[in-house]
Amino acid sequence: MPSLSVEMLAADAVEPITSAGHAQLGIAVLAGIAVIVLLITKFKLHAFLALTIGSLALGAFAGAPLDKAIASFTAGLGSTVAGVGVLIALGAILGKLLADSGGADQIVDTILAKAGGRSMPWAMVLIASVIGLPLFFEVGIVLLIPVVLMVAKRGSYSLMRIGIPALAGLSVMHGLIPPHPGPLVAIDAVDANLGITLALGVLVAIPTVIIAGPVFSKYAAKWVDVPAPEKMMPQRPSEDLEKRPGFGVTVATVLLPVVMMLAKALVDIIVDNPEHTVQRVFDVVGSPLIALLAAVIVGMFTLGRAAGFTKDRLSTTVEKSLAPIAGVLMIVGAGGGFKQTLIDSGVGKMVLEISKDWSIPALLLAWLIAVVIRLATGSATVATISAAGLVAPLAADMSDTHTALLVLAIGAGSLFFSHVNDAGFWLVKEYFGMSVGQTIKTWSVMETIISVVAGGFVLLLSLVL
Repeated sequence: MPSLSVEMLAADAVEPITSAGHAQLGIAVLAGIAVIVLLITKFKLHAFLALTIGSLALGAFAGAPLDKAIASFTAGLGSTVAGVGVLIALGAILGKLLADSGGADQIVDTILAKAGGRSMPWAMVLIASVIGLPLFFEVGIVLLIPVVLMVAKRGSYSLMRIGIPALAGLSVMHGLIPPHPGPLVAIDAVDANLGITLALGVLVAIPTVIIAGPVFSKYAAKWVDVPAPEKMMPQRPSEDLEKRPGFGVTVATVLLPVVMMLAKALVDIIVDNPEHTVQRVFDVVGSPLIALLAAVIVGMFTLGRAAGFTKDRLSTTVEKSLAPIAGVLMIVGAGGGFKQTLIDSGVGKMVLEISKDWSIPALLLAWLIAVVIRLATGSATVATISAAGLVAPLAADMSDTHTALLVLAIGAGSLFFSHVNDAGFWLVKEYFGMSVGQTIKTWSVMETIISVVAGGFVLLLSLVL
């Protein structure tokens, strides 16, 4: 997915907006990130405003003229929204169609009908992973929590034995797999191949979600034993519907964009000739925009019309899907502005020069930077955007495979140890009726396992690919 900002950064195409030395730039980075962290955590300012102010603070501390810092920020915001914004919007529409049509409930009910006993945690992780592909993390939680509580209550299962696999499936998808905002922004920032990133992301996600989900849930259930809270069992979307789409067609619709993007990646590897007709066709068919647009159009018929939606109801569903993502789009855009300010200030080049003298691998460095920002801000998306901006120059000499692994390393680091400054932490705590300590012992530890295991698999893949 080409990005104007990344192309500008290539080689020495852009003159830094400041001539500050390494020491001043280092202080500017720390100060800029500190401003963002302080505004988000202490003053509870929205991440969009915090990133905007932090970007300007970074430019000021680096000694850049304010007008140039503003120009860098707005250029980065514009190119990021142009590259990623439409994809996020299409993903949100597909997710809303899946939820409102009862398609998500159909997937859940079909898999649960075939599962039981010891296989139930595995069924939950499968459900969460499939549903989590097109859904934002928070939407996935809201959709799956009623199911988790219902299964735990009716089957007399430990809430953690059922809940942790579901949360792991959603979290891994959120951090590693496009079209979620974090991975998309990182792909845009380092100019990675989306198809290859998607394929490697799935490869890393499978063992990660198994270890952090069904395996870890055994221990989480022993550490924390809480009953399913009755008050948190809301009505499921399909309870008001007379009919809903079938299981097979729903799964096919959800997987359609994934298959189209993976097909493009496969053709790129096999044909390896940009002028070849077959490759040119798949470059169009498998582009993220076309793949997601196709899934949305198909979903209107296979999901919406199958549930009996009228044209007006379909239009309303699409309209309602876009309103909640306004905040996400602005955060992602401001994060792109922050990334561009980092690059234009010369910070990215500084990281590149300094890291040459270190023995630390680039992938591990990217993971560590994302971990630090995640711990400080509590936001996986902010951590991904900021880390991608800092390590983007490291991707200049990398192969397509290693550039994709760089994206996954950043995504893995961005999930590390969710705690009290993360909105997701409180969402899980309230839905499961746990104390802060219990949430740390289960949710926070699970997130850390995902981060470490995924990061480890990324490093292993880098040795063999």
